[in-house]
Amino acid sequence: MGPAVLDCLNRMGAILSRIYPDHPRVGVGAVVFLEARVLMVRRGAPPAQGVWAIPGGRLRLGETLQAAAEREILEETGIEIRAGAPVFTFDAIERDPDGRVRYHYVIVDLAAEYLRGTPIAGDDALEARWVAAAEMADLKVNPTTRHLLKSRFDFG
Repeated sequence: MGPAVLDCLNRMGAILSRIYPDHPRVGVGAVVFLEARVLMVRRGAPPAQGVWAIPGGRLRLGETLQAAAEREILEETGIEIRAGAPVFTFDAIERDPDGRVRYHYVIVDLAAEYLRGTPIAGDDALEARWVAAAEMADLKVNPTTRHLLKSRFDFG
C-alpha cells in the first residue's frame, strides 16, 4: 500500500474510534476573544452537528493541552492563538437508544490569546466567526458553551 492509502486508512480508523469508543477521548477547546466578540464554530459532524460551540478538537498522544488547542484552533478556524490555562472541564457523553455509549469526551477548555488570522471554517466546522454577546440569543449554541461563556466570562 502507498502512503496515500495508509493515510486514508488511518483517518478512517480515527473517525470510527470516536463512535462507540472503548475509552473516553480527551478533547480541548480554546476561548478566544477579540474586540468583545468570541470565536465560535458551527459543528459539521456529530456529536453536536449544526450547533455553535467553542472551537477545538482531539488531544494527540504526547501533545500538551496548550499545543493541542493551538493546533486545533488553527485547523478548525484559521486563527492563530497562544493557549493559556484551563478554565473549564466537562464530560460530553451521548448514548444510543439501547443505552450504549456512542460518544464520550472529556473536554478541557483553555483561555487563549488571539494572535492573528481571519476566521475561515476548516476541518469539521461548517462555519467559523467572531460572535458578539448580543447575537448569542439568536444562535443555536451548545448549552455547555453558553454556560461556560456566561459563568466564567460574563458573556452572552
